[in-house]
Amino acid sequence: MVGRKLHTDGLLELRNISLVYRALPALRGVHWYITSGQQWACLGPNGAGKTSLAKIISRQATHFSGELLRSPELEKSGVAYVCFEHAKALCERDKKMDDSEFRADATDPGTAVQSLILSGRDPNKQFQYWVERLKMKHFLHRGLRFISTGEMRKALLVKAILSQPALLILDSPLDGLDLASQREMQTVINELLQSHITVLMLCRQMEDVPTGITHVLVLNNGEVLGCDTREKIFADAAVQAQMYPPAPNLGTLPPPSSRAYALPIGKPLLELRNVAVHYGKLTVLNHVNWTLDLGTHCCISGPNGCGKTTLLSLITGDNHKAYGQNITLFGIKRGSGESVWDIKQKFGQLDTQLQLSFARGMRVVEVVVSGFFDTIGLYDEWGDAQRNDAQQWLCALGLADYLHENFDALSFGLQRMVLLARAMVKSPIILILDEPTLGLDGHHRKLMLRAIDHIARNCDTQIIFVSHSAGETPACINQHLSFEPSDEGFELVCRGFPAGTNSAVS
Repeated sequence: MVGRKLHTDGLLELRNISLVYRALPALRGVHWYITSGQQWACLGPNGAGKTSLAKIISRQATHFSGELLRSPELEKSGVAYVCFEHAKALCERDKKMDDSEFRADATDPGTAVQSLILSGRDPNKQFQYWVERLKMKHFLHRGLRFISTGEMRKALLVKAILSQPALLILDSPLDGLDLASQREMQTVINELLQSHITVLMLCRQMEDVPTGITHVLVLNNGEVLGCDTREKIFADAAVQAQMYPPAPNLGTLPPPSSRAYALPIGKPLLELRNVAVHYGKLTVLNHVNWTLDLGTHCCISGPNGCGKTTLLSLITGDNHKAYGQNITLFGIKRGSGESVWDIKQKFGQLDTQLQLSFARGMRVVEVVVSGFFDTIGLYDEWGDAQRNDAQQWLCALGLADYLHENFDALSFGLQRMVLLARAMVKSPIILILDEPTLGLDGHHRKLMLRAIDHIARNCDTQIIFVSHSAGETPACINQHLSFEPSDEGFELVCRGFPAGTNSAVS
């Protein structure tokens, strides 16, 4: 701001910053500044205010009170903000502009990765360096809608680096990456922390703060809990208590809802034999063989882009490539006259996209009841029976206190737990959890895994758990489907093991 001065060597300063989002306080009276030579992390659990802070700094949010002071260097070179919401917005934009139906080949490639990164500029040596460094050559000319989460994250990071910002904000940069990509990204982050670029990392757990970070700002419900060097913050008892609070008690699972169908007797729930999926010259799945029986809880793992999401879409009825193949779902061969809704009523599902799709203003009980109808929102009449089941499931998962709260007022982690209750109210035969711990802080991650094991132990629902990260599989898992590199892309390898012995599964 004109007429006000930053601290000596200051890059950025916030003075008494407050922000209200959807009628709720997101930040309250934040005082904080960054000086040259410092590398920062903003630490806090889901709902602490980290994203609101980043949006103010990057000028994506302007309706705040207080003063935001930026140095001439920051004004000139700007802020680059790499986050999940940006990736989602780019993909949604490409979907809206899709003109496949008007093309002779019925395919719209969309915005290519290289075009996104360069924004009309010619490739230079720095671009070539990062492409080689992050092994991006094979997807540079693919459209944004046809790359994996990890590939998108790499593309956005390189785009940000090439803009040569004075401040680079990285929002949970390891989310959604397989183990190899996580290690690769950690190396790149460590390199950036040693460069001239000032970095601000948004972290949900203390373990995510790299050693190259010199200072940490800790937020709690929009307020500053601590602001000091990395060593002092990590030794602070108040910070430890916030990041690792006690877990609420779980309740008894409610009796199963009535089902309008019968379980297959003496047959697998799912059976795929020599299944393949091709899109033009691109082979996504090949020679897939998989059987899921009653009593089996399966973890599906593999690197970004290997075909996990495609495999799930084959069994849930969302992919037309299932027709004409040897796929049997719940004792019925695919394409034998069953409808997509006949299939979907047997599944409960939870993923990040579902969480981001719910409309504002719904109460928690309404979100859970919508699971009976497989809708995002409530368009059918519902009554005391559904309300009672919803309440029982919230109690069973330790969420009884949130029954009448607004869903969008809850933290990201609590929303994910509510959606687990939504997935279970209709007592599905199979519960599909696609990266259920993605975006969660350490506390809510433990709550989610504990709740999944609670479900597996106490009802007849089978679990299909998709995850990239080591140490994030529930104890109930007794089958592992692993996508492993082969000469033809990826080979799906199936292994079984006793439940509770899967700690090495990634």
